[in-house]
Amino acid sequence: MAVGSVLVTGGTGYIGSFTAVALIEGGYKVVIVDNLFNSSDEVLNRIQLLTGTRPAFYGLDITDEAALDKVFAENPDIDNVIHFAALKAVGESGEIPLQYYHVNVYGSLCLLKSMQKHNVTNIVFSSSATVYGDATRFPDMIPIPEHCPIGPTNVYGRTKSTVEGMITDYVTAERNRATKAGESPNRFNGALLRYFNPAGAHPSGIMGEDPQGVPYNLLPLLAQVAVGKREKLLVFGDDYASKDGTAIRDYIHILDLAKGHLMALNYLREKSPGVRAWNLGTGLGSTVFDMVKAFGAACGKDLKYEVAPRRDGDVLNLTANPARANEELGWKAEHTLEDACADLWRWTENNPQGYRQQPPAELLDAVRAARK
Repeated sequence: MAVGSVLVTGGTGYIGSFTAVALIEGGYKVVIVDNLFNSSDEVLNRIQLLTGTRPAFYGLDITDEAALDKVFAENPDIDNVIHFAALKAVGESGEIPLQYYHVNVYGSLCLLKSMQKHNVTNIVFSSSATVYGDATRFPDMIPIPEHCPIGPTNVYGRTKSTVEGMITDYVTAERNRATKAGESPNRFNGALLRYFNPAGAHPSGIMGEDPQGVPYNLLPLLAQVAVGKREKLLVFGDDYASKDGTAIRDYIHILDLAKGHLMALNYLREKSPGVRAWNLGTGLGSTVFDMVKAFGAACGKDLKYEVAPRRDGDVLNLTANPARANEELGWKAEHTLEDACADLWRWTENNPQGYRQQPPAELLDAVRAARK
């Protein structure tokens, strides 16, 4: 018997798919909606291989409120939502801002309106550390705590902070309405998960990140250099105030990140906190050059790079202070940067075409044997 039923928007994407695995392993029934804009439905086969369960899947766009209504109507047991569906590239967001607001903000509005109609009251939102902007503008805010003032420096971060505000206002209003009606306000809750830089792949080597087109994140770009798909990595800026001049980020293993979503959902259901923000990160900052060395060590190659000018909206340091999640959720990052690099290389080396090919038979056989 499932402990609950969860709608996962963007559930065939990188973080969404790993969270679907964590949810199924945690006893939840999972329903995925995704338009497959930057993902593949082959992910459903990999989720089934790893868990023995195939999530229900609906191919739809998050901005289609009527289609969302249909999903909730056909699955009346859905009592929670984890919301990933979004465009996610910082650089691109400044080039096509209206598209980012349409998908990320209007899509979230459609989702909340549909949830309200169908009396679904818990939402875990995939936010981002980019909502903080340049935390070095304040004293004593590195590593970044949740009480750091919000101040995104790019369009992507602004869409995320806008949705955080929408969820906060909606949950507050619903709680006030319930109280006035003499009902319990505790049903309405939201988790704002501000995470830092997801990294790595499944240790089995059959599931990982598979960006369509040009990747925008550092590790997938390094992986493409390692397999010869890309000649070199562009390092955006070597004049930051860091030990080697490159920007500092907090890289969190995808397995730890997925587990954080499961634990946040459990917390909403058990503690009814209203709206609560949690940072999900390791608390350890690594520079771009640290990552080039670490991934080069994992794949046994020297990886070529070239320094380019800084990108608009990038900041010096995004390192998490994860103390609140450690204490309240009982969550802690357990995997190292070296684990993330080794797992990413295993995925990349064995699946150079991502989900457009089948993994080697020995990897599939090992997964099936582990489940017996």
